[in-house]
Amino acid sequence: MAIESVKEHFRQFGREQDIQEFEASSATVQEAADTIGVIPARIAKTISFRGEGELAVLIVAAGDAKIDNKKFRAAFHFKPRMLTAEEVLEQTGHAVGGVCPFGLAHPLDVYMDESLKRFDTVFPACGSSNSAIELTLPELERFAGSKGWLDVCKGWQEEGQDNVEGSA
Repeated sequence: MAIESVKEHFRQFGREQDIQEFEASSATVQEAADTIGVIPARIAKTISFRGEGELAVLIVAAGDAKIDNKKFRAAFHFKPRMLTAEEVLEQTGHAVGGVCPFGLAHPLDVYMDESLKRFDTVFPACGSSNSAIELTLPELERFAGSKGWLDVCKGWQEEGQDNVEGSA
């Protein structure tokens, strides 16, 4: 079970007990925000793309951000192509709705998008459609084994959003 691999991943940091499991679904950004009680932007969604080789590339972005094809292409030098649900499960070990950068089935390149930097803490999924953990940005970056920060998203700045730190 994917959540078990995530719990094992967090065990090495002494944080497995901080994973929250909910009765309600947290499979979509809106469901997760409603279940946790935060604005959707604070949900750290993990988006999977075909990499240049065999393995996928993961982008962790704010819940209100969308991939900007032009920025993605400039950063990675290839066109962004999202994985199918089956490919996501095969590459990450997590089903759509619980995809996260922790406890992965394969060592994948993980990048953080600038859209997350508006918040002190964010809530990524933990391998199931009803789980999450609250992490600071340095924790998210460290626990995900991030390769670094990129600006590959749109929609979160242009829409007159409050850029308020961390409040729900």
